[in-house]
Amino acid sequence: MARDFAASEIKPKAEAWDRESEFPRDAIRKAHDLGLLTVKIPEEFGGFGMGSFEEVLICEEFGWGDPGFATACGSTMLASYPVITGGTHDQKQRYLSKVADGCIASYCVTEPGAGSDVQSITTQAVRDGDDYVINGSKMWITGAGHADWFFVLAYTDPSAGYKGMSGFIVDADSPGIALGKKEENMGQRCSDTRSVDFVDVRVPAENLIGEKEDDGWMNAMRAFDLSRPTIAAHAVGNARGAMEESLQYANERETFGQPIYRHQGVSFMIADMATKVEAARLLTWQAAKKADTGERNTLEAAHAKRFAADMAMEVTTDAVQVFGGYGYSEEYPVARRMRGAKVVQIFEGSSQIQRLIISREMLRD
Repeated sequence: MARDFAASEIKPKAEAWDRESEFPRDAIRKAHDLGLLTVKIPEEFGGFGMGSFEEVLICEEFGWGDPGFATACGSTMLASYPVITGGTHDQKQRYLSKVADGCIASYCVTEPGAGSDVQSITTQAVRDGDDYVINGSKMWITGAGHADWFFVLAYTDPSAGYKGMSGFIVDADSPGIALGKKEENMGQRCSDTRSVDFVDVRVPAENLIGEKEDDGWMNAMRAFDLSRPTIAAHAVGNARGAMEESLQYANERETFGQPIYRHQGVSFMIADMATKVEAARLLTWQAAKKADTGERNTLEAAHAKRFAADMAMEVTTDAVQVFGGYGYSEEYPVARRMRGAKVVQIFEGSSQIQRLIISREMLRD
């Protein structure tokens, strides 16, 4: 179903979305109506109660359709993961049910001065009676311009370092929230990315995720363990699309009296693409399957995200080379795929941060 949806609803429209920087709201709604965006929402809250493995199968097809669409429709589940892993039953009932009904959510962690170093965030939430008052600025927030609610990470006890962070559910129509302009990014232009400022935003204490303060860091990290396999799957799908398009072009384009695929320099390049895609997919499946057992999958998720992100950049760059001058133009989709691949090496923990996680995890035993 996901592959058919990507072929009929994503691929034919992806070029226009990218060119016009158009948020694909109608296509996201159609994917939601098919149940493709809520597989991880528990059944009691309106979802399908499936696992990470089913989710990454879908995410690969979205990335195959267009990497920007994959990111645009993925922001809601990223914001939902901290509620799934750490929220109270009431919070799940109120907000996961909204997601099941079609609401869009955004994950507000990154700040202008705090990306890979999450501990450097400066946003604070101060208790005031039955509310918390949030002040701070977030940056590079995917889906912010269309979100109905935000997951916001803030310090409730700055003196405690990362142990003093808390997570909050913040309704997007709360007074004091100001959205910045849509960023003009290199790639994935249909994905809405912008800053979000919180100025004396009052949030009911019942929207503190979990039963107590200061669990925000660990809950945000648990959310990354669930989201990184899906991002890896996006990258696998994007690379697979570039490989398939390269294979088709190389079998049609002729030089020196034969298709360029018959030249070893090109055929070996495409063979390497295929091996890299297969390897990244298996790492992604491994991370997802371990998550579905309930075990800690931090190492596997980091392996998958790092390898798949770097692999997609390599494969899409090689695809542009296969297409030659046509690849460097926007006439074929490989240029868009290459532009879209780059950010996956940066967001949700850069490839360098994934290597740091991997090296630390290797010493845990």
